[in-house]
Amino acid sequence: MSTAARPERASSRLSVPTIANYAVGSLGTGGYATLPGLVLTYFLTDNLGVAALAAGLIVTAAKVWDVVIDPLIGAASDRQFARTGSRRGFMLIGAFTLPLFFALTFAVPPAWGPVAGAVCVLLAFLGTATSFSLFQVPYVALPAELTRSYDERTRLLGWRVVVLTAAILLFGAGGPMLRRATGDQVSGYLLMGIVAGVVIGIGMLIATRTADAAASASLTPARLHSADESAGNPRDLVRTMQSRGLRDQYLTGFRALRRSLPFRALLGTFLLQALATGTMLAGAQYVATWVLRDEAAVELLFIALVAPALLATPGWTAIAHRIGKERAFLGATILYLVAAASITAAVWTPGTWIYASVALAGIAYAGLQSLPMAMLPDVISHDEHTTGPGQAGTFTGIWTAGETVGFALGATVVALMLAATGYLSSIAGENTVQPEAAVTAIVLSFSILPAALMAVSLIPLARYRLRRSDFQSAPVAPA
Repeated sequence: MSTAARPERASSRLSVPTIANYAVGSLGTGGYATLPGLVLTYFLTDNLGVAALAAGLIVTAAKVWDVVIDPLIGAASDRQFARTGSRRGFMLIGAFTLPLFFALTFAVPPAWGPVAGAVCVLLAFLGTATSFSLFQVPYVALPAELTRSYDERTRLLGWRVVVLTAAILLFGAGGPMLRRATGDQVSGYLLMGIVAGVVIGIGMLIATRTADAAASASLTPARLHSADESAGNPRDLVRTMQSRGLRDQYLTGFRALRRSLPFRALLGTFLLQALATGTMLAGAQYVATWVLRDEAAVELLFIALVAPALLATPGWTAIAHRIGKERAFLGATILYLVAAASITAAVWTPGTWIYASVALAGIAYAGLQSLPMAMLPDVISHDEHTTGPGQAGTFTGIWTAGETVGFALGATVVALMLAATGYLSSIAGENTVQPEAAVTAIVLSFSILPAALMAVSLIPLARYRLRRSDFQSAPVAPA
């Protein structure tokens, strides 16, 4: 075969069952990202009596653990894929173990005291984080192996985000409802942890079936031919990957980051935006309790965010198809920036008008989730053409670590702002009056801070150079 370009073929279109199975995995992603981010810091400060700074450090410590293990899991997933042709093994382990650790995270009673409670929550959440990483890292790698089509990836990730936004609504609104269902915070948190953990596990388990479809797609003649030409004998690739030590596994991830400008640009943008959305997520329960003066208002905040996002996701997919993913992503970023900044007025005039700004942010949020996730497989595919296939897990390990850092630091930033402004922690059932400075900090962490982070994220986004024309025809490496 010559080095001439090959157009994409209609056979690259993904089947409905494949898309459905993959999308259901976002029940796991949405539940893990939403519920701990929403209530874990609040659970520690307002149920177990843990100081705000200590609560933030607990959440951060678990996320730092994610950052340490994600690149290793990514490299191990690549080795498993090279050896067995599937990434399903790690995904299954994560799906079966996460429900237990998730339930244990919220099973700690206030009677144990703040110190013992904090330690137990930390250990349980470390287990939860490990289980989630075992699933999430290979899960994010699958789109690059399911299809080489630029538009099919957008379609696949668009439906994934439909389920993701539904999961955010389910866990963001349903979790607090379960917490209140028993009339007692201790048993309510336990009920919430058990039910949410089981639902997350089921979604993850269903998504593992997609790994087999990805394995079949990766064994098509065209891909095997490309692998032979660009990466040598597949058996040699397996032996090379299996021989890597711990240090080299980390270095492999950093080498991928160093050599791929599109990856650096996309990851930098997504990390800053994860920090922005993580900050808003961690502040939502505090906004409901101390700004809107109704702990249950957090459910309305999530409905205001997610209902528009559910409707907007197909729209962002259509916009990306028309003008390109990177331009649609830019539009979503600016829209979210404007929506978040408008909430700053709640410092002076708090009220239900906040829901309108949150709804506008929800429209943008749909694009912020679907578009970068659809761009990541393009980055991986671009790297395949220059260095050969088989490293998708390496990329997604770094990606998941970066995403985790963003969400973790979001909760940390909120905790630091609360600690600096004199926020008063309490044990379940106590009545507390917060200082005015703490309430102001809550509003700012939900508004101007995320808006500023979104503005900064435009800098790395401007360096992203991949366009549709780079994927309409795929070059074949010379023999």
